[in-house]
Amino acid sequence: MESPREQKPNTELRRGWTTGACATAATKAALTALITGEFPDPVEITLPKGETPSFALCFESLNNGGAFAGIVKDAGDDPDVTHGATIIAHVVPLPEGSGVVFEAGDGVGEVTKAGLPIKPGEAAINPIPRQMMRDVVGELCAEHMLPPDLRITISVPGGEDLAKQTWNPRLGIVGGISILGTTGIVHPFSCSAWIHSIHRGIDVARAADFQRVIGATGSTSEDVAQQLYQLPETALLDMGDFAGGLLKYLRKHPVPNLTIAGGFAKLTKLAQGALDLHSGRSQVDFQWLAEQIEALADEPLNQNLKNQIHNANTAAEVLELTQDLPIDLPAQVARLAQKSAQGVLRDAPVHVEIIVVSRSGEILARV
Repeated sequence: MESPREQKPNTELRRGWTTGACATAATKAALTALITGEFPDPVEITLPKGETPSFALCFESLNNGGAFAGIVKDAGDDPDVTHGATIIAHVVPLPEGSGVVFEAGDGVGEVTKAGLPIKPGEAAINPIPRQMMRDVVGELCAEHMLPPDLRITISVPGGEDLAKQTWNPRLGIVGGISILGTTGIVHPFSCSAWIHSIHRGIDVARAADFQRVIGATGSTSEDVAQQLYQLPETALLDMGDFAGGLLKYLRKHPVPNLTIAGGFAKLTKLAQGALDLHSGRSQVDFQWLAEQIEALADEPLNQNLKNQIHNANTAAEVLELTQDLPIDLPAQVARLAQKSAQGVLRDAPVHVEIIVVSRSGEILARV
């Protein structure tokens, strides 16, 4: 699944198109050629919210058995792993009454685990792109008085390698990428694809009846939590900075036990109440940290230490400044992070564990 990988620039960004929109446009071009003998280029489609973008073809082929059309995906200014990939639709007539059948071609994954919106054994083409393609088939076939009975095979050359940069392997989608999109539009740095993958990971974990899942801010903290529990890879949710996306979905789709593991700075922000832990969207409040330290200390802090805390560059620096004090700051952060998480979960039957992990992989606190 596509995911944002960089910090959002300050300039206005260009939108792009989802793999689902590209697959729909390629399907329309191929089916039009199959019916009329001519490929429309560019080919226009209608998106779910009424927009009508046009797509240039990069590949076309027509023979007695069917028609192929290909479109290069333009993700706009979003750092999307599928930007520049070629989405190819192969359309072949089927016997009357067959309906529209979807197949995964080269580079498109196949679903192997329950819990996703597509059943195991089927092509990893999500429901809304499927409906968009069915709508195109229905309109064109009705216009030309033909039965809407077709096999649509979507291929993405190189998609199997691209999928290694996505969460598909953990979700049980093998052999390639997924064909995604709910609106057809990619909004740069919207983070929707990442959060979508978290939700699908929870769905898969629930379908497998897992009693615990792990949401980690990074690979080091995930490794530490996994050493404790040795869970199936499917139970490891790629939370990253999106604690809110994880917790809000678990509120409605609970798993009995949740372990959130992360570095001291990230979990400090969660303890403060931040739900997006990205450095560009939330900041460590050093005044807040100073208040926590004073509340834990037996004696008032000297002014020099207070000044150092307030002027610190990082949360790690504050932690180092307090190493000689008889307090357990990581445990306090863990307790308050747990409280913050439970506040988002409300009354959902989810028990939350927090693990604070150092950069070297040491457990600093576990609540």
